[in-house]
Amino acid sequence: MNKGELIDAIASEAKTTKADAGRALEAFITVTSKTLKKGDRVALVGFGTFSVAKRAARNGRNPQTGKTIKIAAKKVAKFKAGSELATKVNK
Repeated sequence: MNKGELIDAIASEAKTTKADAGRALEAFITVTSKTLKKGDRVALVGFGTFSVAKRAARNGRNPQTGKTIKIAAKKVAKFKAGSELATKVNK
């Protein structure tokens, strides 16, 4: 499902316009992104939790040359599914 299809599905499920659903989705993405950038987490009970994890610097290999390269440390976004979501997916 792509973003357009998600907006259509949200509009249909919430019985609202596609424009309103699109604005709601954009607002969710913006707020979640800002929260994660601050290092906080977003927990939606029953759905899951978005959080930020730190990846340490490490050595890797260039697959073309086989040479060792240094991979810089960085922060990555993570999502952990909640129990209700996990149950629905496994049915």
